[in-house]
Amino acid sequence: MAATPRFRNDAVAAPDADPHLDPARDSASADRKHPVDETLPPLRMFTSGLQHVAAMYAGVVAPPMILGPAVGLTPKETAFLMGASLFTAGLATLLQTLGFWRIGARLPFVNGVSFAGVTPMVAIGKDRGHDGIAVIFGAIIVAGLLGFLLAPYFCKLVRFFPPVVTGTVITLIGVSLLPVAFNWSQGGNATADDYGSTTNITMAAVTLVIVLALRKLLRGFLQQIAILLGLVVGTLIAIPVGITDFGAIKDADLVGFPTPFHFGAPQFEVAAIVSMCIVMLVCMTESTADMLALGRIVDRPADERTIEGGLRADTLGSAISPLFNGFMCSAFAQNIGLVAMTKVRSRFVVAAGGGILIVLGLVPVAASVIALVPLPVLGGAGIVLFGSVAASGIQTLATAALEKGENALIVAAAVGIGLIPIAAPDFYHAFPKDALVVLDSGISTGCVVAIVLNLAFNHLGRKPDPDPSPQEQSPAAAAPVAAH
Repeated sequence: MAATPRFRNDAVAAPDADPHLDPARDSASADRKHPVDETLPPLRMFTSGLQHVAAMYAGVVAPPMILGPAVGLTPKETAFLMGASLFTAGLATLLQTLGFWRIGARLPFVNGVSFAGVTPMVAIGKDRGHDGIAVIFGAIIVAGLLGFLLAPYFCKLVRFFPPVVTGTVITLIGVSLLPVAFNWSQGGNATADDYGSTTNITMAAVTLVIVLALRKLLRGFLQQIAILLGLVVGTLIAIPVGITDFGAIKDADLVGFPTPFHFGAPQFEVAAIVSMCIVMLVCMTESTADMLALGRIVDRPADERTIEGGLRADTLGSAISPLFNGFMCSAFAQNIGLVAMTKVRSRFVVAAGGGILIVLGLVPVAASVIALVPLPVLGGAGIVLFGSVAASGIQTLATAALEKGENALIVAAAVGIGLIPIAAPDFYHAFPKDALVVLDSGISTGCVVAIVLNLAFNHLGRKPDPDPSPQEQSPAAAAPVAAH
């Protein structure tokens, strides 16, 4: 396959360039922007950004939906937390995509509430009401500031993420997300009477077929927003089927700003802070892997400086979120699948999605419109999205020289251990709750195993080769893998 062309804003002609080439053509080539930095027409920008919001919406509002009742909040207070989570996810996404100074990866990178923190947050705040929320917010602020200080050092670990590691982690990201899509396809609520009903699963299958058909039949821009169109068509079909809930629109306020420290001033407890600092390290590990994955997909490999900026945006967004009643922010891997599938690489599209999230956080009635999409419909589309992430990981592994040394063994062990929380969710039930923060995340455990085994087999006690092979190169130096 022909190499994908590189794009650079500061491109210059090579010293030995042919002097007979057209100077105007050379100038146009030199000024050509990388697709990541291109802006699209307003309508395409909005609809493509809305597609990202539709893909991540359920993931953003799910943690506050779980946490609110667990700590003893009323339904209205839980709805307030959901709006605040949308608002802070928008702020964090703008930090990542637009950035300032050395903050932000400046990639089409979506941020939102991290699922990694749900279990420890429930343990911290259970049945404590507003005090529980205040303790959680205090712990997140400290963890965010600590992560911000660690970012310049954490990013230097990038050389320990060669293709054999990144490909394994990207594959695990996709595979780990598929159960989320399967849960949505069944209805999302395991205690509901219609969970796993033929109606829900049929709607998911119909949506999946619609998305695949639209991708096959449409061309150009319409093909790029096939996911969004599939969600719209699936939702319209779901109305006469009877699984579309309009209650969210009826109960939503027209305008609602997430009042700073709505639940009281943050409180600081040592045990809670330690727990959330562990979660922050987990989130930083996952975000690093996600940035490496996204860098390959958009043909702008993430180097140390990119990862440092991305981690700073993650951690600063997390530290700021509690001010507006939001939670710890991290990368949303499902949106990486959307980038891979649509091939729309502009970071400004995702920034538009961040702007939409802010509006949804400020206008609850608008957020409720997005919430009209039934979970089975979202699950059907999610199968394609999350499967695209796994496919990108497999493509990366194809460049990792698995026939050399013990690379195949590294992948086998890391994928096997990473699949434990998916295949056997209760496998670690006897371990301490704090350990479950890491062990219950297949992405985290698989990433750690891949890094450790890569160090053991490819670094420790080994002399560097004069001509390093692809699996020994850093991700920044490795050839990019095109996503299809």
